[in-house]
Amino acid sequence: MARTNPILAGASCTGSTLEELVEHEIGSLVAGYAALHAAPELSGFEEKTAAFLARELTGLGYTVSTGVGHYESRPWQGHGVVAVLQNGVGPTVLVRADMDALPVQEQTGLPYASRVRARNSAGEELAVMHACGHDVHVTALVGTARLLALTRERWRGTVVLIGQPAEEGGGGARAMLADGAGELYPEPEFALALHVTPQLAAGTVAVAPGYVMAGASVGEVVIRGLGAHGSTPEAGKDPVVLAAQFVLALQTIVSRETSPFSSAVITVGTIHGGTARNIIPDEVRLELSIRTYERAVRDRIFASIRRIAKGLADAAGLPEDRAPLVELRVGCQATYNDPALAGRVCEALTAELGRACVLPAEPVMGSEDFSTWGLDGRVPICLFWVGFADAALLEASRISGEPLPSLHSPFFAPVPEPTLSAGVRAMTAAVLELLSTENV
Repeated sequence: MARTNPILAGASCTGSTLEELVEHEIGSLVAGYAALHAAPELSGFEEKTAAFLARELTGLGYTVSTGVGHYESRPWQGHGVVAVLQNGVGPTVLVRADMDALPVQEQTGLPYASRVRARNSAGEELAVMHACGHDVHVTALVGTARLLALTRERWRGTVVLIGQPAEEGGGGARAMLADGAGELYPEPEFALALHVTPQLAAGTVAVAPGYVMAGASVGEVVIRGLGAHGSTPEAGKDPVVLAAQFVLALQTIVSRETSPFSSAVITVGTIHGGTARNIIPDEVRLELSIRTYERAVRDRIFASIRRIAKGLADAAGLPEDRAPLVELRVGCQATYNDPALAGRVCEALTAELGRACVLPAEPVMGSEDFSTWGLDGRVPICLFWVGFADAALLEASRISGEPLPSLHSPFFAPVPEPTLSAGVRAMTAAVLELLSTENV
């Protein structure tokens, strides 16, 4: 028998709990999640995912705008979705879900595992997988949208739902805002997001005030030298040796120049130089990843990287026209949960899920661009974590010390039903707390 949608049927849900409403929706949500998981799309190519989300939200009565986030400097069109539901006079709450997948070959063996291969912006054909849970995030947004549409008598104000493309290093949030996303709704009083984690059992969540995710910056450094034959190093200036010295010297920035009370990570992810074993090349190229919470710490690290690169070149006797080329760019700011907002969200999650299912969140040095929706501090934000691990496997992992598959792993496999149930109930409860008719 076909499932009846209580929203379309005009059913009254005045006395229903969120748990009861989710129980009615969970079968459809899990099916939608499996379909999304089997059809992932790379950053900037989320056309079908955006269309799915737009259809769902339009059918619920939201005013939906699509194609938001065209990025002039990128070879793709924006696929951002903005959905607005107004329900009387009250605050505006923004809820964001990211939609893009990763270039990972899935190895979970799930019946709905991705077999997708697609071309990226450079034309390379790659395997594609939802290995960071953005399919869970989109599905949880759909579930939250359904519950908010069903419970309009409990809240007043405006709900803004964002389906964001290109979170995975693609600048999707910036692109949407630059393309006028903020003109489609009132400036929010609050912005919320959730993110799945393998560190928690499915059915549990975690939230905390303050820094929860680091800001991400990237660096590109070209160490230049003077090429020569490998048998006559004295005739040149070897950039390979300088690059090795540079990599080692970078380690002192965190260990000897940064306070132990300030978190920072500097990683050299790639080194490319040379064409043959007996040729000293003219240059070596390095790519860096820099993670910090505080902007002042980030700025000092930037200055140290430039100083070290130039100092090593000077020590090697390189002329000024062969000085290193250093480009450092801020990717996204740290995610800082507004303490007052995080407190309200924690209370709402505890009331909905129970104290045993709401844990204190630990800050991580991973990054993502949800903080962009805080409009550089004007809008209080809060991101909370949703567990997806099988509880028995998680306990076994803690005993054995063998970690479960992490985010971005080809074995990434959330337990769908309890993960989605907790995520939808938690996010809906948080929005209802901020828009409750008792608070308006």
